Amino acid sequence: MRVGMFLNYAGGFREVADEVVELEASGVDLIAVPEAYSFDAVSQLGFLAARTERMTLMSGILQLYTRTPTLTAMTAAGLDYVTDGRFELGIGASGPQVIEGFHGVRYDAPLGRTRELIEICRQVWRREPVVHDGRHYRVPLPEGEGTGLGKPLKLINHPVRERIPITVAALGPKSVAQTAELADGWLPMFFHPERAAATWGEALAAGRAKRAPELGELDVFASPALAITDRPEDVLPLVKPQLALYVGGMGARGKNFYNDLIAGYGFADAAASIQELYLAGRKAEAVAAVPDELARAVSLVGSASEVAERVAAFREAGVTTLAVAPLAETSAERVALMRTFRELVG
Repeated sequence: MRVGMFLNYAGGFREVADEVVELEASGVDLIAVPEAYSFDAVSQLGFLAARTERMTLMSGILQLYTRTPTLTAMTAAGLDYVTDGRFELGIGASGPQVIEGFHGVRYDAPLGRTRELIEICRQVWRREPVVHDGRHYRVPLPEGEGTGLGKPLKLINHPVRERIPITVAALGPKSVAQTAELADGWLPMFFHPERAAATWGEALAAGRAKRAPELGELDVFASPALAITDRPEDVLPLVKPQLALYVGGMGARGKNFYNDLIAGYGFADAAASIQELYLAGRKAEAVAAVPDELARAVSLVGSASEVAERVAAFREAGVTTLAVAPLAETSAERVALMRTFRELVG
């Protein structure tokens, strides 16, 4: 099982880079750099490439809508080059609030766009002249929609790898099935080991049935909060604000993927209450409405033996990469926690 860590959206990045160097020395296998409406992930990944030697660097995630598929492929190939083959392309649809609200781009057809982007990226990395006649992307641009001067081109540079791993953030059944069919890795959110099979098992099986043998096994991510402590009751409140934000505030009533997920886990009443409170501006009450049972289930919080038991549960549920969010106040504490966790996972 790989041990990874998600960086934070905010904070002093140069200081974080120093920390990443220590994390690599501590045995951490992967660092994921997020991108919401924050600093872009690409520049930071390039910076980390120069500071690290062994660990995988992953975008977590690049959204589909503001980069063309070929630009995404070029960017991934460039990052794979500067990391000497240590880059992993994490992609996802994000959501309407970010795509339409921050970028001013229409949020549509995430499933179809993901499929076509994966096809185009792999074509670019194989250095084939890019020709794609899809529903959402057409390369070159057809005659009558531009100057008519476009022609198929292939990537000038020779990529380090023609198969850069692609991990897709996916929650809904159709998206998860497509990810299991096409991608190298799957990144869900709020992974509940005991409810994972009931929630995603059918979709994963459908996708794996169509999966090409050359893709190998699907790398399954989970990204729980992590704290090794004898007083979990003091730490669980730190897990709840993120749950409240996503379940309550990421989307509108009737269109919130995370709310649907948590409701499907058996917390429908709590999910509805959290959303009502959050959207009414009563954020502290929304956080308080997150059940302890839910916070515990999707996290790794407890004594070393309790965390080890939960790691075993994640492994039993099919997780192959634990990219955690360590709950520690200082860089030294985070490094120490991740070193201990690496030893615990084995």
